Amino acid sequence: MLMTVNDEELRLLIQKVARRIRNNRADDDLSDSQLGVLFQLEDADHSPTELAAHERVTPPSMNRTLNGLEQAGLITRTPDDGDARRVRVGITAAGRDQIQATRALRTAWFSQRLADLTPDERRALEAVTPILRRLSES
Repeated sequence: MLMTVNDEELRLLIQKVARRIRNNRADDDLSDSQLGVLFQLEDADHSPTELAAHERVTPPSMNRTLNGLEQAGLITRTPDDGDARRVRVGITAAGRDQIQATRALRTAWFSQRLADLTPDERRALEAVTPILRRLSES
């Protein structure tokens, strides 16, 4: 018999899994917002305005986040080459170490959960991967 799940229950279950994944981090003192910024900086430098827009926070809130990351030695702020009034935010080697360690912890946690599934459960989860991908990109 196929069980049905209502929209709210499905949303809550996805949120719970996401929260359990996010709880795995290399430094418990870093907030979700700070980690989000570090992950955003992994591939390219950004302006504080770009980071605020991506994280959906106000520029003053992003500035507080950046201050904490800078004090921890995880980011640097440098003048923009094209406009000295603007700054670019980049990740340091220590910041990269944080995101690599966090990613490894999260992957290990999730891989263990997947390993605990039965083959049928694993196939069912793999079958919904395209749907989850579409939802995550919407």
